[in-house]
Amino acid sequence: MQQGLSLLIQLVLEFAPVVAELVQKRNQDLAMSKYESIEVIPEILKVINPSNKKSTYVEDLEHERIFQQQLVADNLQTQLKIAAQERETALKLPEVNKIIDSWPLRLYPSQILDYTNYGRTPLKIFIAPPQVHFDQFDDKIDADFSQIELMLAEGLRDFLNKHYSLHSQVRPTELLAGAWDSKRFHSESSIKALFGILKTEPILILESENDGDYLNFRIAYWGLGQGNYYYKTIARLPYREILEESAKRRASEWKKIRDELLALGEELEGINQIGKENVVNLAILEKVEKWNEKGIDISKLSLQYQINRQDFEKLCQVLITYHCLVAGWVADIYHLVNHGIPPLLPELLPSLLSDTFDLQSMQVIASGYKQVYQALENERCYWIPELALQLAQSLFHLSDAYGGKLRSWANEQLDYSVNTWLQLRQISLQDCTNPLQAMQSAISVKDEEYVKKLKEYFLTVGDTQSLADVEEILNCLANLKHQVTLQHIVLSHTLTGHSQKVTSVVISPDSESLVTGCADKTIKVWNLKSGKLIRTLTEDLGEISSVAISPDEHYLAVGSCQHPKSNVRVYNLNSGKLIHTLLGHQKPVNCVAISPDGQILASGSNKIKIWNLHKGDAYGGLCQRICTLWHSSPVHAAALSPDGTILASGSSDNKIRLWNPRTGDPLRTLNGHSGGVKSVIISPDGEILFSGSTDKTIKIWHLATGKVLHTLTGHLEEVKSLAVSPDGEILFSGSTDKTIKIWHLRTGELLQTITEHSEAVNSIAISPDGQFLASASSDKTIKIWQIN
Repeated sequence: MQQGLSLLIQLVLEFAPVVAELVQKRNQDLAMSKYESIEVIPEILKVINPSNKKSTYVEDLEHERIFQQQLVADNLQTQLKIAAQERETALKLPEVNKIIDSWPLRLYPSQILDYTNYGRTPLKIFIAPPQVHFDQFDDKIDADFSQIELMLAEGLRDFLNKHYSLHSQVRPTELLAGAWDSKRFHSESSIKALFGILKTEPILILESENDGDYLNFRIAYWGLGQGNYYYKTIARLPYREILEESAKRRASEWKKIRDELLALGEELEGINQIGKENVVNLAILEKVEKWNEKGIDISKLSLQYQINRQDFEKLCQVLITYHCLVAGWVADIYHLVNHGIPPLLPELLPSLLSDTFDLQSMQVIASGYKQVYQALENERCYWIPELALQLAQSLFHLSDAYGGKLRSWANEQLDYSVNTWLQLRQISLQDCTNPLQAMQSAISVKDEEYVKKLKEYFLTVGDTQSLADVEEILNCLANLKHQVTLQHIVLSHTLTGHSQKVTSVVISPDSESLVTGCADKTIKVWNLKSGKLIRTLTEDLGEISSVAISPDEHYLAVGSCQHPKSNVRVYNLNSGKLIHTLLGHQKPVNCVAISPDGQILASGSNKIKIWNLHKGDAYGGLCQRICTLWHSSPVHAAALSPDGTILASGSSDNKIRLWNPRTGDPLRTLNGHSGGVKSVIISPDGEILFSGSTDKTIKIWHLATGKVLHTLTGHLEEVKSLAVSPDGEILFSGSTDKTIKIWHLRTGELLQTITEHSEAVNSIAISPDGQFLASASSDKTIKIWQIN
């Protein structure tokens, strides 16, 4: 199997630089695309955090990581969209019929381009098997080209199904065995024809071509968004030599059996009849030994060994190993470059190469992966520590069988991982006498999984000193997590009095009063701290959808979702007296919001109407309507930025729209949710937007750029309401799943889940002083929680 080893080394040496070049080219393309390049991330961060103080929501490093991840994801989505468009037009090219005339596959292009959504785009693999001319041997083998193809396909299919299955969510590949049908159209011309039509599909072609006593083994490859293809001969396989070596080995084994039979008294003639072609091959071997002893050069002699089915199967096994090695390596690289998936092949090499696996091959393979990692550093530097650590673990697991040298290469990968981690956090390596101890100064809760993998590695290698250092890091992490969870919430009051589901709750700016709106068509005002009911408003309101209080505590805005009484009413909060009735909505009013300066009131149904809150009279006169914002679907949430310059609205069409509320001009549309948006809020500093959706997720957006900073998952049903603490550190979310969840925004960690409500939590609000949280539920209760 030494040929397989040589092939893999040659492949890595040839292909790794090509992949590195492709990645660098893609980085350049990304920098010139509509998406911001990695180099501009620091500038974006200055916008987010102009004072260079520590970010309120996530650490600067986390900002950069998320932006980088978003850029890569955006680029991949762009490539997929381009591929989809090109896929639709590929078969409409005017020259397609001419190409089909010389098409090298049994499958038509339309069959290959018939796209099925597998999750990740699979790497398609074609086999172009060799046509071996067995008639050149004296004893014809009972084998032909079709049998080679069948055995080769079965061997590769078995390998891919175990490790790179089409149905895998991690490293999917699609083997299209039996598709190759190139009789007069081959080599560069066939690859060029395929690329012209199928360049939208990531494809690997494994081609073997007969060349005398050799098979030229070539690969063709192109990935997503690749402007050209890679095609090269990476090995010349001496297939005649493989067949004859197999025949010689059988002859040597036969000699042992023959001698044992002779020792038992069997006749030589009868033994030879059993031996068949082994007798001829053994005779040639014995002559060769004699001639070699006499110093005769036999290299120019034509020695015709007789081969049989076993030798043919041996050749097929070598070919299968070739194909598995190349398919595994290329699939690893494809999924690494496009999806950041760590390579698998290092773990599979011992079983593939068994007796010929050696240290040189592993060093070449490890250096090849590292070369690709280094090419990815500009694009995905934050993924490198994890990738290098995974490779170190794979190498060390092999070291028991292959010795200490392999352990040193594993440690090199480990050092590369840790040093990259430190560099990303701008910790000078020159000042690090102990890199692991240096990690303690920059560790965060987000790094817990990485540190646990470090611990697993040092446990495996038996490095007690490094293990002690990692334990110290884990202790630091435990302290950080403890500090985060010190803030807890205790139930203070449960308020009853509403007869139907409570739909909305708001706390007054002085943190003294609580207002609730209900489907029972009443509004109740409570003392927040005592839970005492102050007053109830019942004036022909219809079913209440939303309530809001102005910053000066003078106005209470109420939205009704009962058509045709869909309107917005404005009351004096202290007296309960009606001040304004705002008419104009033709659909249920789902939400109301008041700007922090108290000047603007926004109400949302299928449209959003913006009102000047201070214009009107006590007898139903209309406020001055500033503008109307048009949505195509019902609006369920609205929020105004602290400076009043941005209105965010969430709709059942899954979108969030940003507007200038004074002019009505649209600013931006945020796409990301896969379900209707039920809640939007803006952070106290006006930099971050939070959204909750029927897709069960919470998304955290950078308001200025519209980029998703983080997605929080954990709710089992739709997220109906959100609230953020005054210091911007904690996010509260209420859901139809009957729970309230508490999140630490700097780490994205779920701190606590509250399960006191027996029905959906429809609305939550936090007091401006940060000491109380109120929750309204379909269980007809309001709960007041004290935050410690």
